[in-house]
Formats: sequence, C-alpha cells, structure tokens
Amino acid sequence: MCDYSLHAFPNRLAAKGEELIVHRFGGGSLGLASPADTCPVINAKKGNAPFWSWENIKTWFEASRKPARRVPAVCIPPGASLVLKDIPRSLQRELNVSEIEEVTFVQTSANVNTYRDAVRFKNGRQLLLQALREGQRVEVVSLDLPESAPERVHEEEEAFF
Repeated sequence: MCDYSLHAFPNRLAAKGEELIVHRFGGGSLGLASPADTCPVINAKKGNAPFWSWENIKTWFEASRKPARRVPAVCIPPGASLVLKDIPRSLQRELNVSEIEEVTFVQTSANVNTYRDAVRFKNGRQLLLQALREGQRVEVVSLDLPESAPERVHEEEEAFF
C-alpha cells in the first residue's frame, strides 16, 4: 500500500476517481500525494502595512515557530487500477508504452526495508514507483482487485528498475 519509507509520514487511502501526483517526500523517497496537499500555502498580505512593518515581522516569527506541514502519503492497495499520465519519452521507448497508460498497482515482494510498490503495464512490464518522475499524474480508476488478477505477485517476478 505505502512503501516502507513512507510509514513515518501521515497517510490515507486513495479514493476512486482521485487525481494524484508523484511526490518526493522528506528522506528522498517517491510516493503518491494529493496535488492540493503539495501546494504551498500562500497568505495574502493583510492591511496596508509596508513589507518590513512590525506587523509583518511579528507574523513571520509566529509562522517560523509552527511545525512544518507534512504532506500525507496516499496509499494504494495492490490490484488497484490506475491511469499513469505524463510518462516521459525515454520510459515510453524503454517500456514500449504510450504517454498515458492504464496500469495495475502491485507489490513486488513482502520483504521489509525494500522498495516494493510498483505499477504493471498491460504488456507485462513493471516499474517501481521510485523510477517514476516527480510530478507525474496518476488517476485512481478502481481500488478493487480485478477478478482475474492473482492475489499476490510471486517473489520471482522482479520489478523493472
């Protein structure tokens, strides 16, 4: 659902029809997040006070004491159907896929402390989430396990990358 490296972050389950992006979390791992959660919060300047007014300096110090907002990781269950968008040309050529592809979310193993979240393309190729590009868009089509899909990926099947 969420790679081991994202367990220290707040997380939630994805929703059907939700649009997500590939996001680099603290520590460098890639995972899925809501675009709304990754946008910086911009506060409009209040009043007519000049930029370096005592009011603005006080606001800046108050903001610096608040803990940093942590982006929640969005977890996907194995077998979920996704649409992967913005696939870079280099990956398109290497994997023999288009810019937009329907994929199945899989876990490559049950080993601890290893990246195991991946997507499987219709042509059978697999790609670890860590090999995706930051900012790529992912649409959640279905969170259900397809009837014909195996319940678990065999450990012999290795993820590409």
